[in-house]
Amino acid sequence: MREFGYLRPSSAAEAVELLAADPGARYLAGGTNLVDLMKLGVERPRLLVDLGRVPLRDVGPTDDGGLRIGALARNADLAADPRVRAAYPVLSQALLAGASGQLRNVATTAGNLLQRTRCLYFQDTAKPCNKRRPGTGCPAREGVHRDLAVLGASEHCVATHPSDLAVALAALDATVELLGPDGARTLPVTDLHRLPGDRPDLEHRLLPGELITAVTLPPPAPGARSAYRKARDRASYAFALASVAAVLVVREGRVERVGIAFGGLAAKPWRARTAEAMLRGAPADEASFRAAAEAELAGARPLRDNGHKVPLARNLAVRVLSGLAAGSVR
Repeated sequence: MREFGYLRPSSAAEAVELLAADPGARYLAGGTNLVDLMKLGVERPRLLVDLGRVPLRDVGPTDDGGLRIGALARNADLAADPRVRAAYPVLSQALLAGASGQLRNVATTAGNLLQRTRCLYFQDTAKPCNKRRPGTGCPAREGVHRDLAVLGASEHCVATHPSDLAVALAALDATVELLGPDGARTLPVTDLHRLPGDRPDLEHRLLPGELITAVTLPPPAPGARSAYRKARDRASYAFALASVAAVLVVREGRVERVGIAFGGLAAKPWRARTAEAMLRGAPADEASFRAAAEAELAGARPLRDNGHKVPLARNLAVRVLSGLAAGSVR
């Protein structure tokens, strides 16, 4: 048993103050990822700042018709929220595709966004890992990498981000609200996570001590349909081999607005900017969707055992976008 301190602040400001005072501290929300990593010896915090008493669970409308989601809103509650299911079905579907019912009852919005990779080498402290210990190497490149990245990876790291929620939020153009020692700020969710480059240990753009306090969704565009689809090894609890979140508006047979994000392919949700640019104004048909997906994935660099992810992601994107255009999925 490794000893650690444990404090339960009653406000976000108090929590930030506690964490800022100790670089070895960690925020504890649902604990579904952090506690596992502590058991494995990957995380060894000197202090846990338990956010359970901090009032950040509310979900409510914004002045412009969007939705503000408290950082500690439970995944199960958010997936079942009538406002989410009606206006943002892609978000509800992504949450229900993630983890098990028991985990969704505990896991939080912010904790889901900040969960760490499930790469086997990262989780095994007996193995080298640049993400865990910079400069030790990335054995996954030549080892077990069937589930790992084909986009945005580097010679230093091929880990993938495990969150389903984050992929949906990326497609929805969500914004993250942050509170830190220097005050509050906002950040597009697409800018929250980093690609590995030569510093895979730097996983996100939070400043020291910063706390996610909420996630804000813009109002849904008139006529928008959205959906999330995930390919995995088994229908129950499993992380994505590839996933697609899409938001689509079609007018007179052509794409008026579109947002697409891939999961399971990179160290962050992969916003498909190239595909989106190709689709705006294009016919809303399978040929257009396939060409756009292929253009987006042209930059993929699969390793020995994960080349299957490229056609898998392409076919998922075509299927989801075609279904949305036909009105067969929402």
